[in-house]
Amino acid sequence: MSGLKPLKEVDEEIYELIQQEKKRQVCGIELIASENFVSKAVLESVGSCLTNKYSEGQVGHRYYGGNEVIDKIEKICMDRALKCFKLDPEEWGVNVQPYSGSPANFAVYTALLKPHDRFMGLDLPSGGHLTHGYHTLSKKVSATSHFFESFPYRVNNEGLIDYDELEKDAVRFYPKIIVCGASAYPRDWDYERLRKIADKCRAWLMCDMAHISGLIAKGEQNNPFEYCDIVTTTTHKTLRGPRSGMIFFKKNVEKKTQSNKLKQYNLQQRIDFAIFPQLQGGPHNNVIASVAVALKEVMSDDFKKYVIQVRKNVKALAEKMQELGYKFVTNGSDNHLLLWDLKPQKLTGSKMQRVFDKVSITVNMNTLHGDRSALSPSGIRLGTPAMTTRGLVEKDFEQVAIFIDRTIKISLKIQEKSGRKLRDFIKQLDKPNEELEELKKDVEEFASKFPMPGFDKNEVLEKEKN
Repeated sequence: MSGLKPLKEVDEEIYELIQQEKKRQVCGIELIASENFVSKAVLESVGSCLTNKYSEGQVGHRYYGGNEVIDKIEKICMDRALKCFKLDPEEWGVNVQPYSGSPANFAVYTALLKPHDRFMGLDLPSGGHLTHGYHTLSKKVSATSHFFESFPYRVNNEGLIDYDELEKDAVRFYPKIIVCGASAYPRDWDYERLRKIADKCRAWLMCDMAHISGLIAKGEQNNPFEYCDIVTTTTHKTLRGPRSGMIFFKKNVEKKTQSNKLKQYNLQQRIDFAIFPQLQGGPHNNVIASVAVALKEVMSDDFKKYVIQVRKNVKALAEKMQELGYKFVTNGSDNHLLLWDLKPQKLTGSKMQRVFDKVSITVNMNTLHGDRSALSPSGIRLGTPAMTTRGLVEKDFEQVAIFIDRTIKISLKIQEKSGRKLRDFIKQLDKPNEELEELKKDVEEFASKFPMPGFDKNEVLEKEKN
């Protein structure tokens, strides 16, 4: 029966590409702040027979038969999600069906807003996410800005949230939702201040904690659940699970409307209906099971040690790079990431991302406050979660900083020959370069020493030798 043949026999081309990706992960230094490495148990559940089952609807109320087991799995996932963040199930609920963070955010907007209602979120160049309403003068980049009226708040010249300006804008704009949270903000959030601002303009307060949810779960960041009405998250960043999303919500809320009337809201009904049938079909049951496994891992003592080490490693990386002469937005970090300002080096994030790829270091270019183009930003975002999962500690991240410094020096030499234009830089970068080859060899030798969760790195390295 063909259905019992392994991938290698059925599709050797895809099998080989997966092996190549394994090698890339084993031999590279992963510094993208939104990526991590999952455990073998998480990988097993993602690849399970649960992918075969349709289960539209909620636990106990499905539109298909045969969901007895699926109901148990989803209920376990929901219970663990609430337990992870120490939430009372009488007061808080959670929907674990969103396919990822972006659909989770859009489901909240769908549940609480009418088309063209107003909301506020952190501007993309200030570290916000596309789904927080990003648009430019000429283009509504995010669907959230297409269907709703979004007004951005920003960081100040020091790279910090300007809460005073946010409050002034909020009482003029009167948004129905204020979104806090970011994809590239290296400092913690003042949720108490945000609650006061939201109350002043009768807005819902929503936190997108996607990047820092693992830190929040273990008490290493301020707690948004103390002040927010809705909290969304992905599950694959600092939570170290599969690629998915969750929405936490207060079950019953009494709040004043913008017409100054007290009203009771059933957020569970609104959120669940927005997920299905409004925005999604059948949930991905294999992923929900995998989220449940990851959440069990999050509740362990080992995960607390991991999160603490993530923050120690950020500090070590920042201090070593500052010692080498590099500059960071806000001069450091409170969480798992750094925003590196390349303007002093007269290089761009778009150039450096390409050079780092050449030497097996993975980063992502990032806009900084004041940047005009997301395609040629002046920053790089650096994160420590993934390599901390592989066991790197402070001294190892000091070595990572040295590799980064070597990469910059080589890049400056390339730019001296090519000039400042990106297309000319890329042409020069693609030419044979002994320094880049030597650095790549050193990086891969360093990275391949560390263990890899999820699969046997020695098998990967042995296959490469043969």
